[in-house]
Amino acid sequence: MIHETAIIDANARLGSNVAIGPYSIVGPDVVIGDDCWIGPHVVIKGPTVIGKGNKIFQFASVGEDCQDKKYNGEPTRLEIGDHNVIRECVTIHRGTVQDQSLTRIGSHNLLMAYVHVAHDCMVGDNVILANNTTLAGHVHVGDWAILGGFTGVHQFCHIGAHAFTAVNSVVVQDIPPYIMAQGHNAVPRTINSEGLKRRGFSKEQVMTIKRAFKTLYRKGLTVDEAVAEMEGWQAPELADLIRFVQTSSRGIIR
Repeated sequence: MIHETAIIDANARLGSNVAIGPYSIVGPDVVIGDDCWIGPHVVIKGPTVIGKGNKIFQFASVGEDCQDKKYNGEPTRLEIGDHNVIRECVTIHRGTVQDQSLTRIGSHNLLMAYVHVAHDCMVGDNVILANNTTLAGHVHVGDWAILGGFTGVHQFCHIGAHAFTAVNSVVVQDIPPYIMAQGHNAVPRTINSEGLKRRGFSKEQVMTIKRAFKTLYRKGLTVDEAVAEMEGWQAPELADLIRFVQTSSRGIIR
């Protein structure tokens, strides 16, 4: 299952049924879980832990030193969950000691060709990063978010669960859960209603989220006033939205 031209360091650990293609390189301190498929010309550098059932396509660079000029060779990490698809020429860098020394990718994600995930990023589960999406350092992306092709996200921005960005969006502030954003710089347009329906949200829940969007963005309220109004509804589906808005450090898109 390992091509004769692949270079596997003696200190790398491979699970069962792992396939590694021609000319790929797996360095020391790399752990690859069961049933992973690594294509040709892939470079994986440690310390990196990759879960089970992942597919990594040709010319991807996984676990490389970050591009932060403050990085000075400290032993930082990359963790990748299970059943992710990492397409051609994706680059994922390890963390820095200025944060948690960790970059993390969850499970069941699709990273399309030429995606870049910088140091200290935290990507949840079931996320889609379309072609050429770029996450700067310290970006957090919530579960089920979809970032359209060529989306660029400024460092330290957070993107909430079920959020959606249109192609060529430039994100310089936090995008709350459920929001569809578009533009340069990205602004809120509506909610990701179709995505919510596909994920099992009821008609009533979607209507409540639409009402919350109008309260937050269309009634001329301050953020604090909008949050206070939404809290009065006592709607469980708004708990993540309210918490996200209240804890945003960069401020939400408006």
